[in-house]
Amino acid sequence: MSLSVTLTINRVPRTVQLDDPRVTLLDLLRERLDLTGTKKGCDRGQCGACTILVDGRRVNACLALAISHDGADILTVEGLSDGERLHPVQAAFIAHDAFQCGFCTPGQIMSAVGLIGEGQAGDDPERVREGMSGNLCRCGAYRGITEAVIEAARAMAETAREEAA
Repeated sequence: MSLSVTLTINRVPRTVQLDDPRVTLLDLLRERLDLTGTKKGCDRGQCGACTILVDGRRVNACLALAISHDGADILTVEGLSDGERLHPVQAAFIAHDAFQCGFCTPGQIMSAVGLIGEGQAGDDPERVREGMSGNLCRCGAYRGITEAVIEAARAMAETAREEAA
């Protein structure tokens, strides 16, 4: 039995046929759509390497069934930049050396974008660490990650103020 699911992925509408209703968003993105920026870490929702945004909210793609998200708007790390122009979170991660091996970086970045979008980042490092606690970094780059999230939140707030004026 084949099931059809329609998703908007990185601003592009996609209709995909699923042969198995148990296919996760993670496996759909990586194996069927070749969007390999979303990483398969623990495959149990504990590490955050697979974090994506679904309808603007942070989701562990390894725990989300694709069929359950029919009609959803999905954003992955591949969809953040505007051509050659990096998203403010991506730029801040580079500026603050917020990665080492890089395996967790896509999930960290997507979680940071979600945290900022939720209005939960602020400028308190402890608050940012708490908000990012679902994303693990085995290299221990937490200080750079926290600094990057705070800087990106400031930059995005400033840009929003300038556009509103």
